[in-house]
Amino acid sequence: MSERVVPTLWAGVLAVLMLGPALGAGFVLSYDMVWVPDLALTRDVLGLGSGLPRAVPSDAVIAVVDEVVPGLALQKLVLVGALVLAGAGAAELVRDRSLAARLAVVSLTVWSAYVAERLWMGHWPMLLAYAAVPWLVLAGRRRTASEPRADERSPVWLLSVLLVGSLSASAGIVSAAVLLATGLRRGRRPVRLLAMVAAVNAPWVVTGLTHATEAASTTGFEVFALRGDALPAPLAALTMGGIWNTSVVPASRESWLAWVALALLVALVGAGFRRWWASDSQRTAILALWGAGMAIAIAGWAAPEALDALAQDIPGLALLRDSSRLLPLCLPLLVMTVAAGVDTLRERLRGTAPRWAATVALALAPVAVLPDAAWGLAGGIGTADYPTSWRQAGAALAEETAPGDVLVLPWSAYRAPAWNAHRPVLDPLPRMLPRASVANGDLVIGGTEIEGEDPRAAAAAEALAAPDPEARATELSRLGIAYVITDRTAGEAPQVAGETVHDSDDLLLQRLPGEASPTARHTTGPVALTAVIAAWVAYGLAWLGATTSTVLLLISIVRRPAAKVRG
Repeated sequence: MSERVVPTLWAGVLAVLMLGPALGAGFVLSYDMVWVPDLALTRDVLGLGSGLPRAVPSDAVIAVVDEVVPGLALQKLVLVGALVLAGAGAAELVRDRSLAARLAVVSLTVWSAYVAERLWMGHWPMLLAYAAVPWLVLAGRRRTASEPRADERSPVWLLSVLLVGSLSASAGIVSAAVLLATGLRRGRRPVRLLAMVAAVNAPWVVTGLTHATEAASTTGFEVFALRGDALPAPLAALTMGGIWNTSVVPASRESWLAWVALALLVALVGAGFRRWWASDSQRTAILALWGAGMAIAIAGWAAPEALDALAQDIPGLALLRDSSRLLPLCLPLLVMTVAAGVDTLRERLRGTAPRWAATVALALAPVAVLPDAAWGLAGGIGTADYPTSWRQAGAALAEETAPGDVLVLPWSAYRAPAWNAHRPVLDPLPRMLPRASVANGDLVIGGTEIEGEDPRAAAAAEALAAPDPEARATELSRLGIAYVITDRTAGEAPQVAGETVHDSDDLLLQRLPGEASPTARHTTGPVALTAVIAAWVAYGLAWLGATTSTVLLLISIVRRPAAKVRG
């Protein structure tokens, strides 16, 4: 038991050290990380809105779970849990190695450029997928074991891990690829495994297909391509870094420390590769996963124009636009070869003191080469609480009876509110509202504008260009919009005529005159709606199965000590 406790405790220490002030009171709001006290289960959340379902199924899961666990506590559990489970999974993946090797891979996994950059960027579903990867390899290893058939059964926690690791499209791709690559084997019946993968990914796959036209217009591979830091882009990918948004890259990654990190990693992988290759029956699958992760990351950097052209005919290809997002596919190879390398290095040392010194140095090396990942990414992330007026506006809108959606102004996607210490964040206001909303989805990155995929938002932008407030209100009503909410602190916004429902120093909520056109609201056809409902039913059954398995597992754990006492 202690062999598992020590690495898990170390993962917990690293998680707390990295998150730091993010564990304090308030929400962590950073770029795409937008959590609210109580997320409403609107049609947008279910993927039935007019825009691409980018937050499916994560938003729906949060909307349901935060009815039981408050959103504030839930976010802390997710962030800490992702880092601890990632580290503990890495240690468990190399449980046959020394304690020094397991501690080293815990540090490598938790204190990585990928974790730091994706945490700052707010990609929490990808952090959960990253945490799920080593556990899914373990599950696949168990399924393909050449031992008695009883040992080939999937572990009871497999479905739970797969669900947690598949809360977005990219996360689902990573988790599915890892499990299928390591868990499928000729001669084994794959039906159950394939059914699980299909069920947990059904919501984003089906709702994405209902928006295939919008997805086909997606471009921007060059903007979202792998980026170098102090290292050239392909070498940055080798160290699990290279995110497109240079604003979320820790400063140490722009210094000579990045080269030290690369040298250490290459040295340990080189020292352990042969030893790992000789001992791992899954070596081909693990190497293939690494190759796929690197190829996808580098493709976005090497040939963005070609991928842009292909994406016009292959809608699903746009999922690879943020190409370095899929680097967790490389994690299993790094963990296992580094662990083997640590043991190879220690065996060459003579004496207890040198070996202990090497253990400490290797466990701390990832922290030393990325020191500014500590304490909330050196202040890059922190906590904030929503103004009281935001809750009041949401409550006022909940009491309204006029049918129609709500338009969010100013007409820009990101905010840097003073109450969030001016940290950039995707506008949280739509998630605070109990109705489906229409907001600007256009992005401006490095002077390049990437148009949003929501045709209704484009129509709203045209309506806002009308010459006067009354004309704007009329045009918006024709689009099925009944309310307009304006954040006065976020910049200039076009005036729209309407009756005031809520008015405070920072927010103005208005009811538009007349009746919002019901025919202009986004609707899903009966065939597509049936498919979406079936997908969510399958997904709900997967969660029911995972919950049941978890409860039964906990009961068996509780009963086991009692049975020993009676014996």
